[in-house]
Amino acid sequence: MDLTPASHRFDESERHAHDLDAADPLRGFRERFTAPQGKIYLLGNSLGLMCEDALREVQRVMVEWERNGVGGWFEGDQPWVSMAERLGSMCAPIMGAKHDEVVATGTTTVNIHSLVSTLFTPSGHRDCILADELNFPSDLYALAGQLRLRGLDPCDHLLLARSRDGRFIEEEDVIDMMTDRVALVHLPSVVYRSGQLLDMERLARAARERGMVVGFDCCHSAGLLPHRLDDWDVDYAVWCSYKYLNGGPGASAFLYINRRHFDRVPMLPGWFGYEKRRQFEMNTHFEHQRSAGGWQISSPTLLGAAPIQGALRVILEAGMERIRHKSLAMTSYLMRMVDALPDGGRFGVKVGTPADPARRGGHVALESSGDGMSLFEALTCDGIVVDHRPPGIIRVAPSSLYNGFHDLWRVVQVLR
Repeated sequence: MDLTPASHRFDESERHAHDLDAADPLRGFRERFTAPQGKIYLLGNSLGLMCEDALREVQRVMVEWERNGVGGWFEGDQPWVSMAERLGSMCAPIMGAKHDEVVATGTTTVNIHSLVSTLFTPSGHRDCILADELNFPSDLYALAGQLRLRGLDPCDHLLLARSRDGRFIEEEDVIDMMTDRVALVHLPSVVYRSGQLLDMERLARAARERGMVVGFDCCHSAGLLPHRLDDWDVDYAVWCSYKYLNGGPGASAFLYINRRHFDRVPMLPGWFGYEKRRQFEMNTHFEHQRSAGGWQISSPTLLGAAPIQGALRVILEAGMERIRHKSLAMTSYLMRMVDALPDGGRFGVKVGTPADPARRGGHVALESSGDGMSLFEALTCDGIVVDHRPPGIIRVAPSSLYNGFHDLWRVVQVLR
């Protein structure tokens, strides 16, 4: 059965929602996740739920710590010393990258600093970074900091593509700002408020044609949709692991750096980025690993990395194509249900997310014409876990692995 709601007569009934769930080829994965008791959890774009596979990996590392002590770094089938690279290899196919171009390390913002400090090389009049005004604020803080470290004023050298409507960024507006002043372009894959998916391939091609370094923050797309970072000729990317990748709160983040940059010297070096075979020689001269691992700064946080291994195993088992197909089906279903509400229901809700599936990430932004906090509280009181972005945006983010159509049907009943 095709899960795409557009292929069926539009049916708002509860029975139809149950029928769609029964036809879902991914429905078996739901049993491997644990949701807060009595809650419908629709916040995968903020923190994914715990899966039993992730729990087992944490327990495994705890047992290794108990049994081996410091020996765990080099003993056993999975020595801790290479954990970050193993996770990078597991995540690489999800992101369309080679196994040595991805590593699990640091946090998203730390990884932005690490990569931009290396790849942003202002020269002459080409001394600006181009981003967008709807970007996640932490990214903009990091980019501004990198400019200040080079004695450049962010007011003059951090260029922000403007939104025409406060919701979306138009690719042509970004490309128009790719002038000969720009050395590096840093953009989100998905606009975190509205759920708009940017055309990463088009933007990367435009930047590369103009001789600019281009990177993406993929926090709101990693684990949600297939990526082809190598094919798109992206220079770098960063993403966290605790949203759609379900790696757990505060879990290690990931970075991607294209192989063409492996010989660049990391500008924020640390001992865990040292050439692996000689890492414990403790030489005073830094020689970095010629891989994404060279951009590690500190030792991996084992208890923050272990759950990612189990969570990635689940995602690889489910398959990114099936995950993306179901995600689009669920968001399309929710959007059609909301659009059918007379006058947007009692909260005057309308959809603020692109209708075109090719331009949509994994969450739906519901915009209330009234008090957004009242809508948020109404959903919360009904046991529905979403989030509120002032003044009136509610983000509903179903996960293909642990949510179903009936969860979304319940949301609409509150709106009605």
